[in-house]
Amino acid sequence: MRILHTADWHFGRQLEGRDRRAEQAAFVDELCRIADERSVDLVLIAGDVYDSVNPPAWAEELFYDALERLSREGTRGVVVIAGNHDQPERVRAAAPLATKHGIVLLGLPKEAPLIMEEAPSDRVRIVAGGPSWLELAVPGCEHHAVVLALPYPSESRLKELLSESFTQEQMQLAFSGRIAELLADLARHFRDDTVNLVTSHLFVMGGLETDSERPIQIGGAMTVSPLAFPEKADYVALGHLHRLQKLRDKPIVRYSGSPLSYSFSEAGQSKAVVLVDVVPGTEVREEIVYLTSGRPLARWKATEGIEQVERWLAEGRDAGAWIDLELHVSDVIDPAEFQRLRKLSDDFIKIQRVVVRDDRDEDGGEERVELAELTPEQLFRRFYERKRGVQPDDRLVAMFERLLAETGGEEEAE
Repeated sequence: MRILHTADWHFGRQLEGRDRRAEQAAFVDELCRIADERSVDLVLIAGDVYDSVNPPAWAEELFYDALERLSREGTRGVVVIAGNHDQPERVRAAAPLATKHGIVLLGLPKEAPLIMEEAPSDRVRIVAGGPSWLELAVPGCEHHAVVLALPYPSESRLKELLSESFTQEQMQLAFSGRIAELLADLARHFRDDTVNLVTSHLFVMGGLETDSERPIQIGGAMTVSPLAFPEKADYVALGHLHRLQKLRDKPIVRYSGSPLSYSFSEAGQSKAVVLVDVVPGTEVREEIVYLTSGRPLARWKATEGIEQVERWLAEGRDAGAWIDLELHVSDVIDPAEFQRLRKLSDDFIKIQRVVVRDDRDEDGGEERVELAELTPEQLFRRFYERKRGVQPDDRLVAMFERLLAETGGEEEAE
């Protein structure tokens, strides 16, 4: 059986106010193409299909379009679990209809899939199941898949109170132990003649984070040991962390990562899905398939001013990428010049100006003076001198300070 593992789609998410809808739709096209070209039998989507509990209508439409195309008219299995961003009831709302197409939608831990009483042999069949597990028959596959499916297991969603008096360390051990206990109990459904899989949405100790994940634990209290997953599992498909990474070899415990980069902390990362080939009793084979549909993110640090930025653009540096620009200048930028810079490219997501004055200190070294280190009065004096060629007199500075006080805040001088 060939399994495709993906997670953390975050449909509806933006990047500093920029719409990612076109990129997310392109990802769906690429994902469906990979599934068809690589003859995938089962798709595991490990949570956070949406970016919020109340996603825009187009995000829901895109999700359902993806499910319909992936299921291939009920001949390919699809299992979806809710993540910490998802509203569980929203994820599973279409389960009665989805089940008829071999699609399993689970919103809460301990939730049971709908069993298909009758289904033709040339369609995916859910032949057995219970709270947090199911057995799936896929056309053309000799072996059934047993999937332990555990949507985001917070205390509230588990409907369990682990402790009111534990320290943070005790809470972490209790939570990890509870997940291990729950999975060990579910693992009794694994058999030697089945493809044995686990999918969940949680934080595993040792995983590398990025800035684009919103924490699901406080100080590590809701983290799980890599050893919590049952030995009899062939593959553990995780969601939550946006970086592609493996945390254990036997069984394979892996995050597929997000299909798009959702913060500049992910600049330079390659995005992927994971293909896994499992035959009971043989060694599991996995393959990383890198994605090309999302725009990359790049960080530019222009220490030579606007001219350097113009040169990079002319050279086609990081063509097609969203850009976070840090611009070093020797003085405050004229507003018109700053607007001209913004118009040089639509790819600039953020432009951070760093004012640096290269002076010599007593030892002959360079002194860096950044914008944040200057008072409003100093900024005003530097700007006035740059525009007029002379220092403002004390009366003009006093008028500036009075005007500043009347506005009730210290606004950024451009």
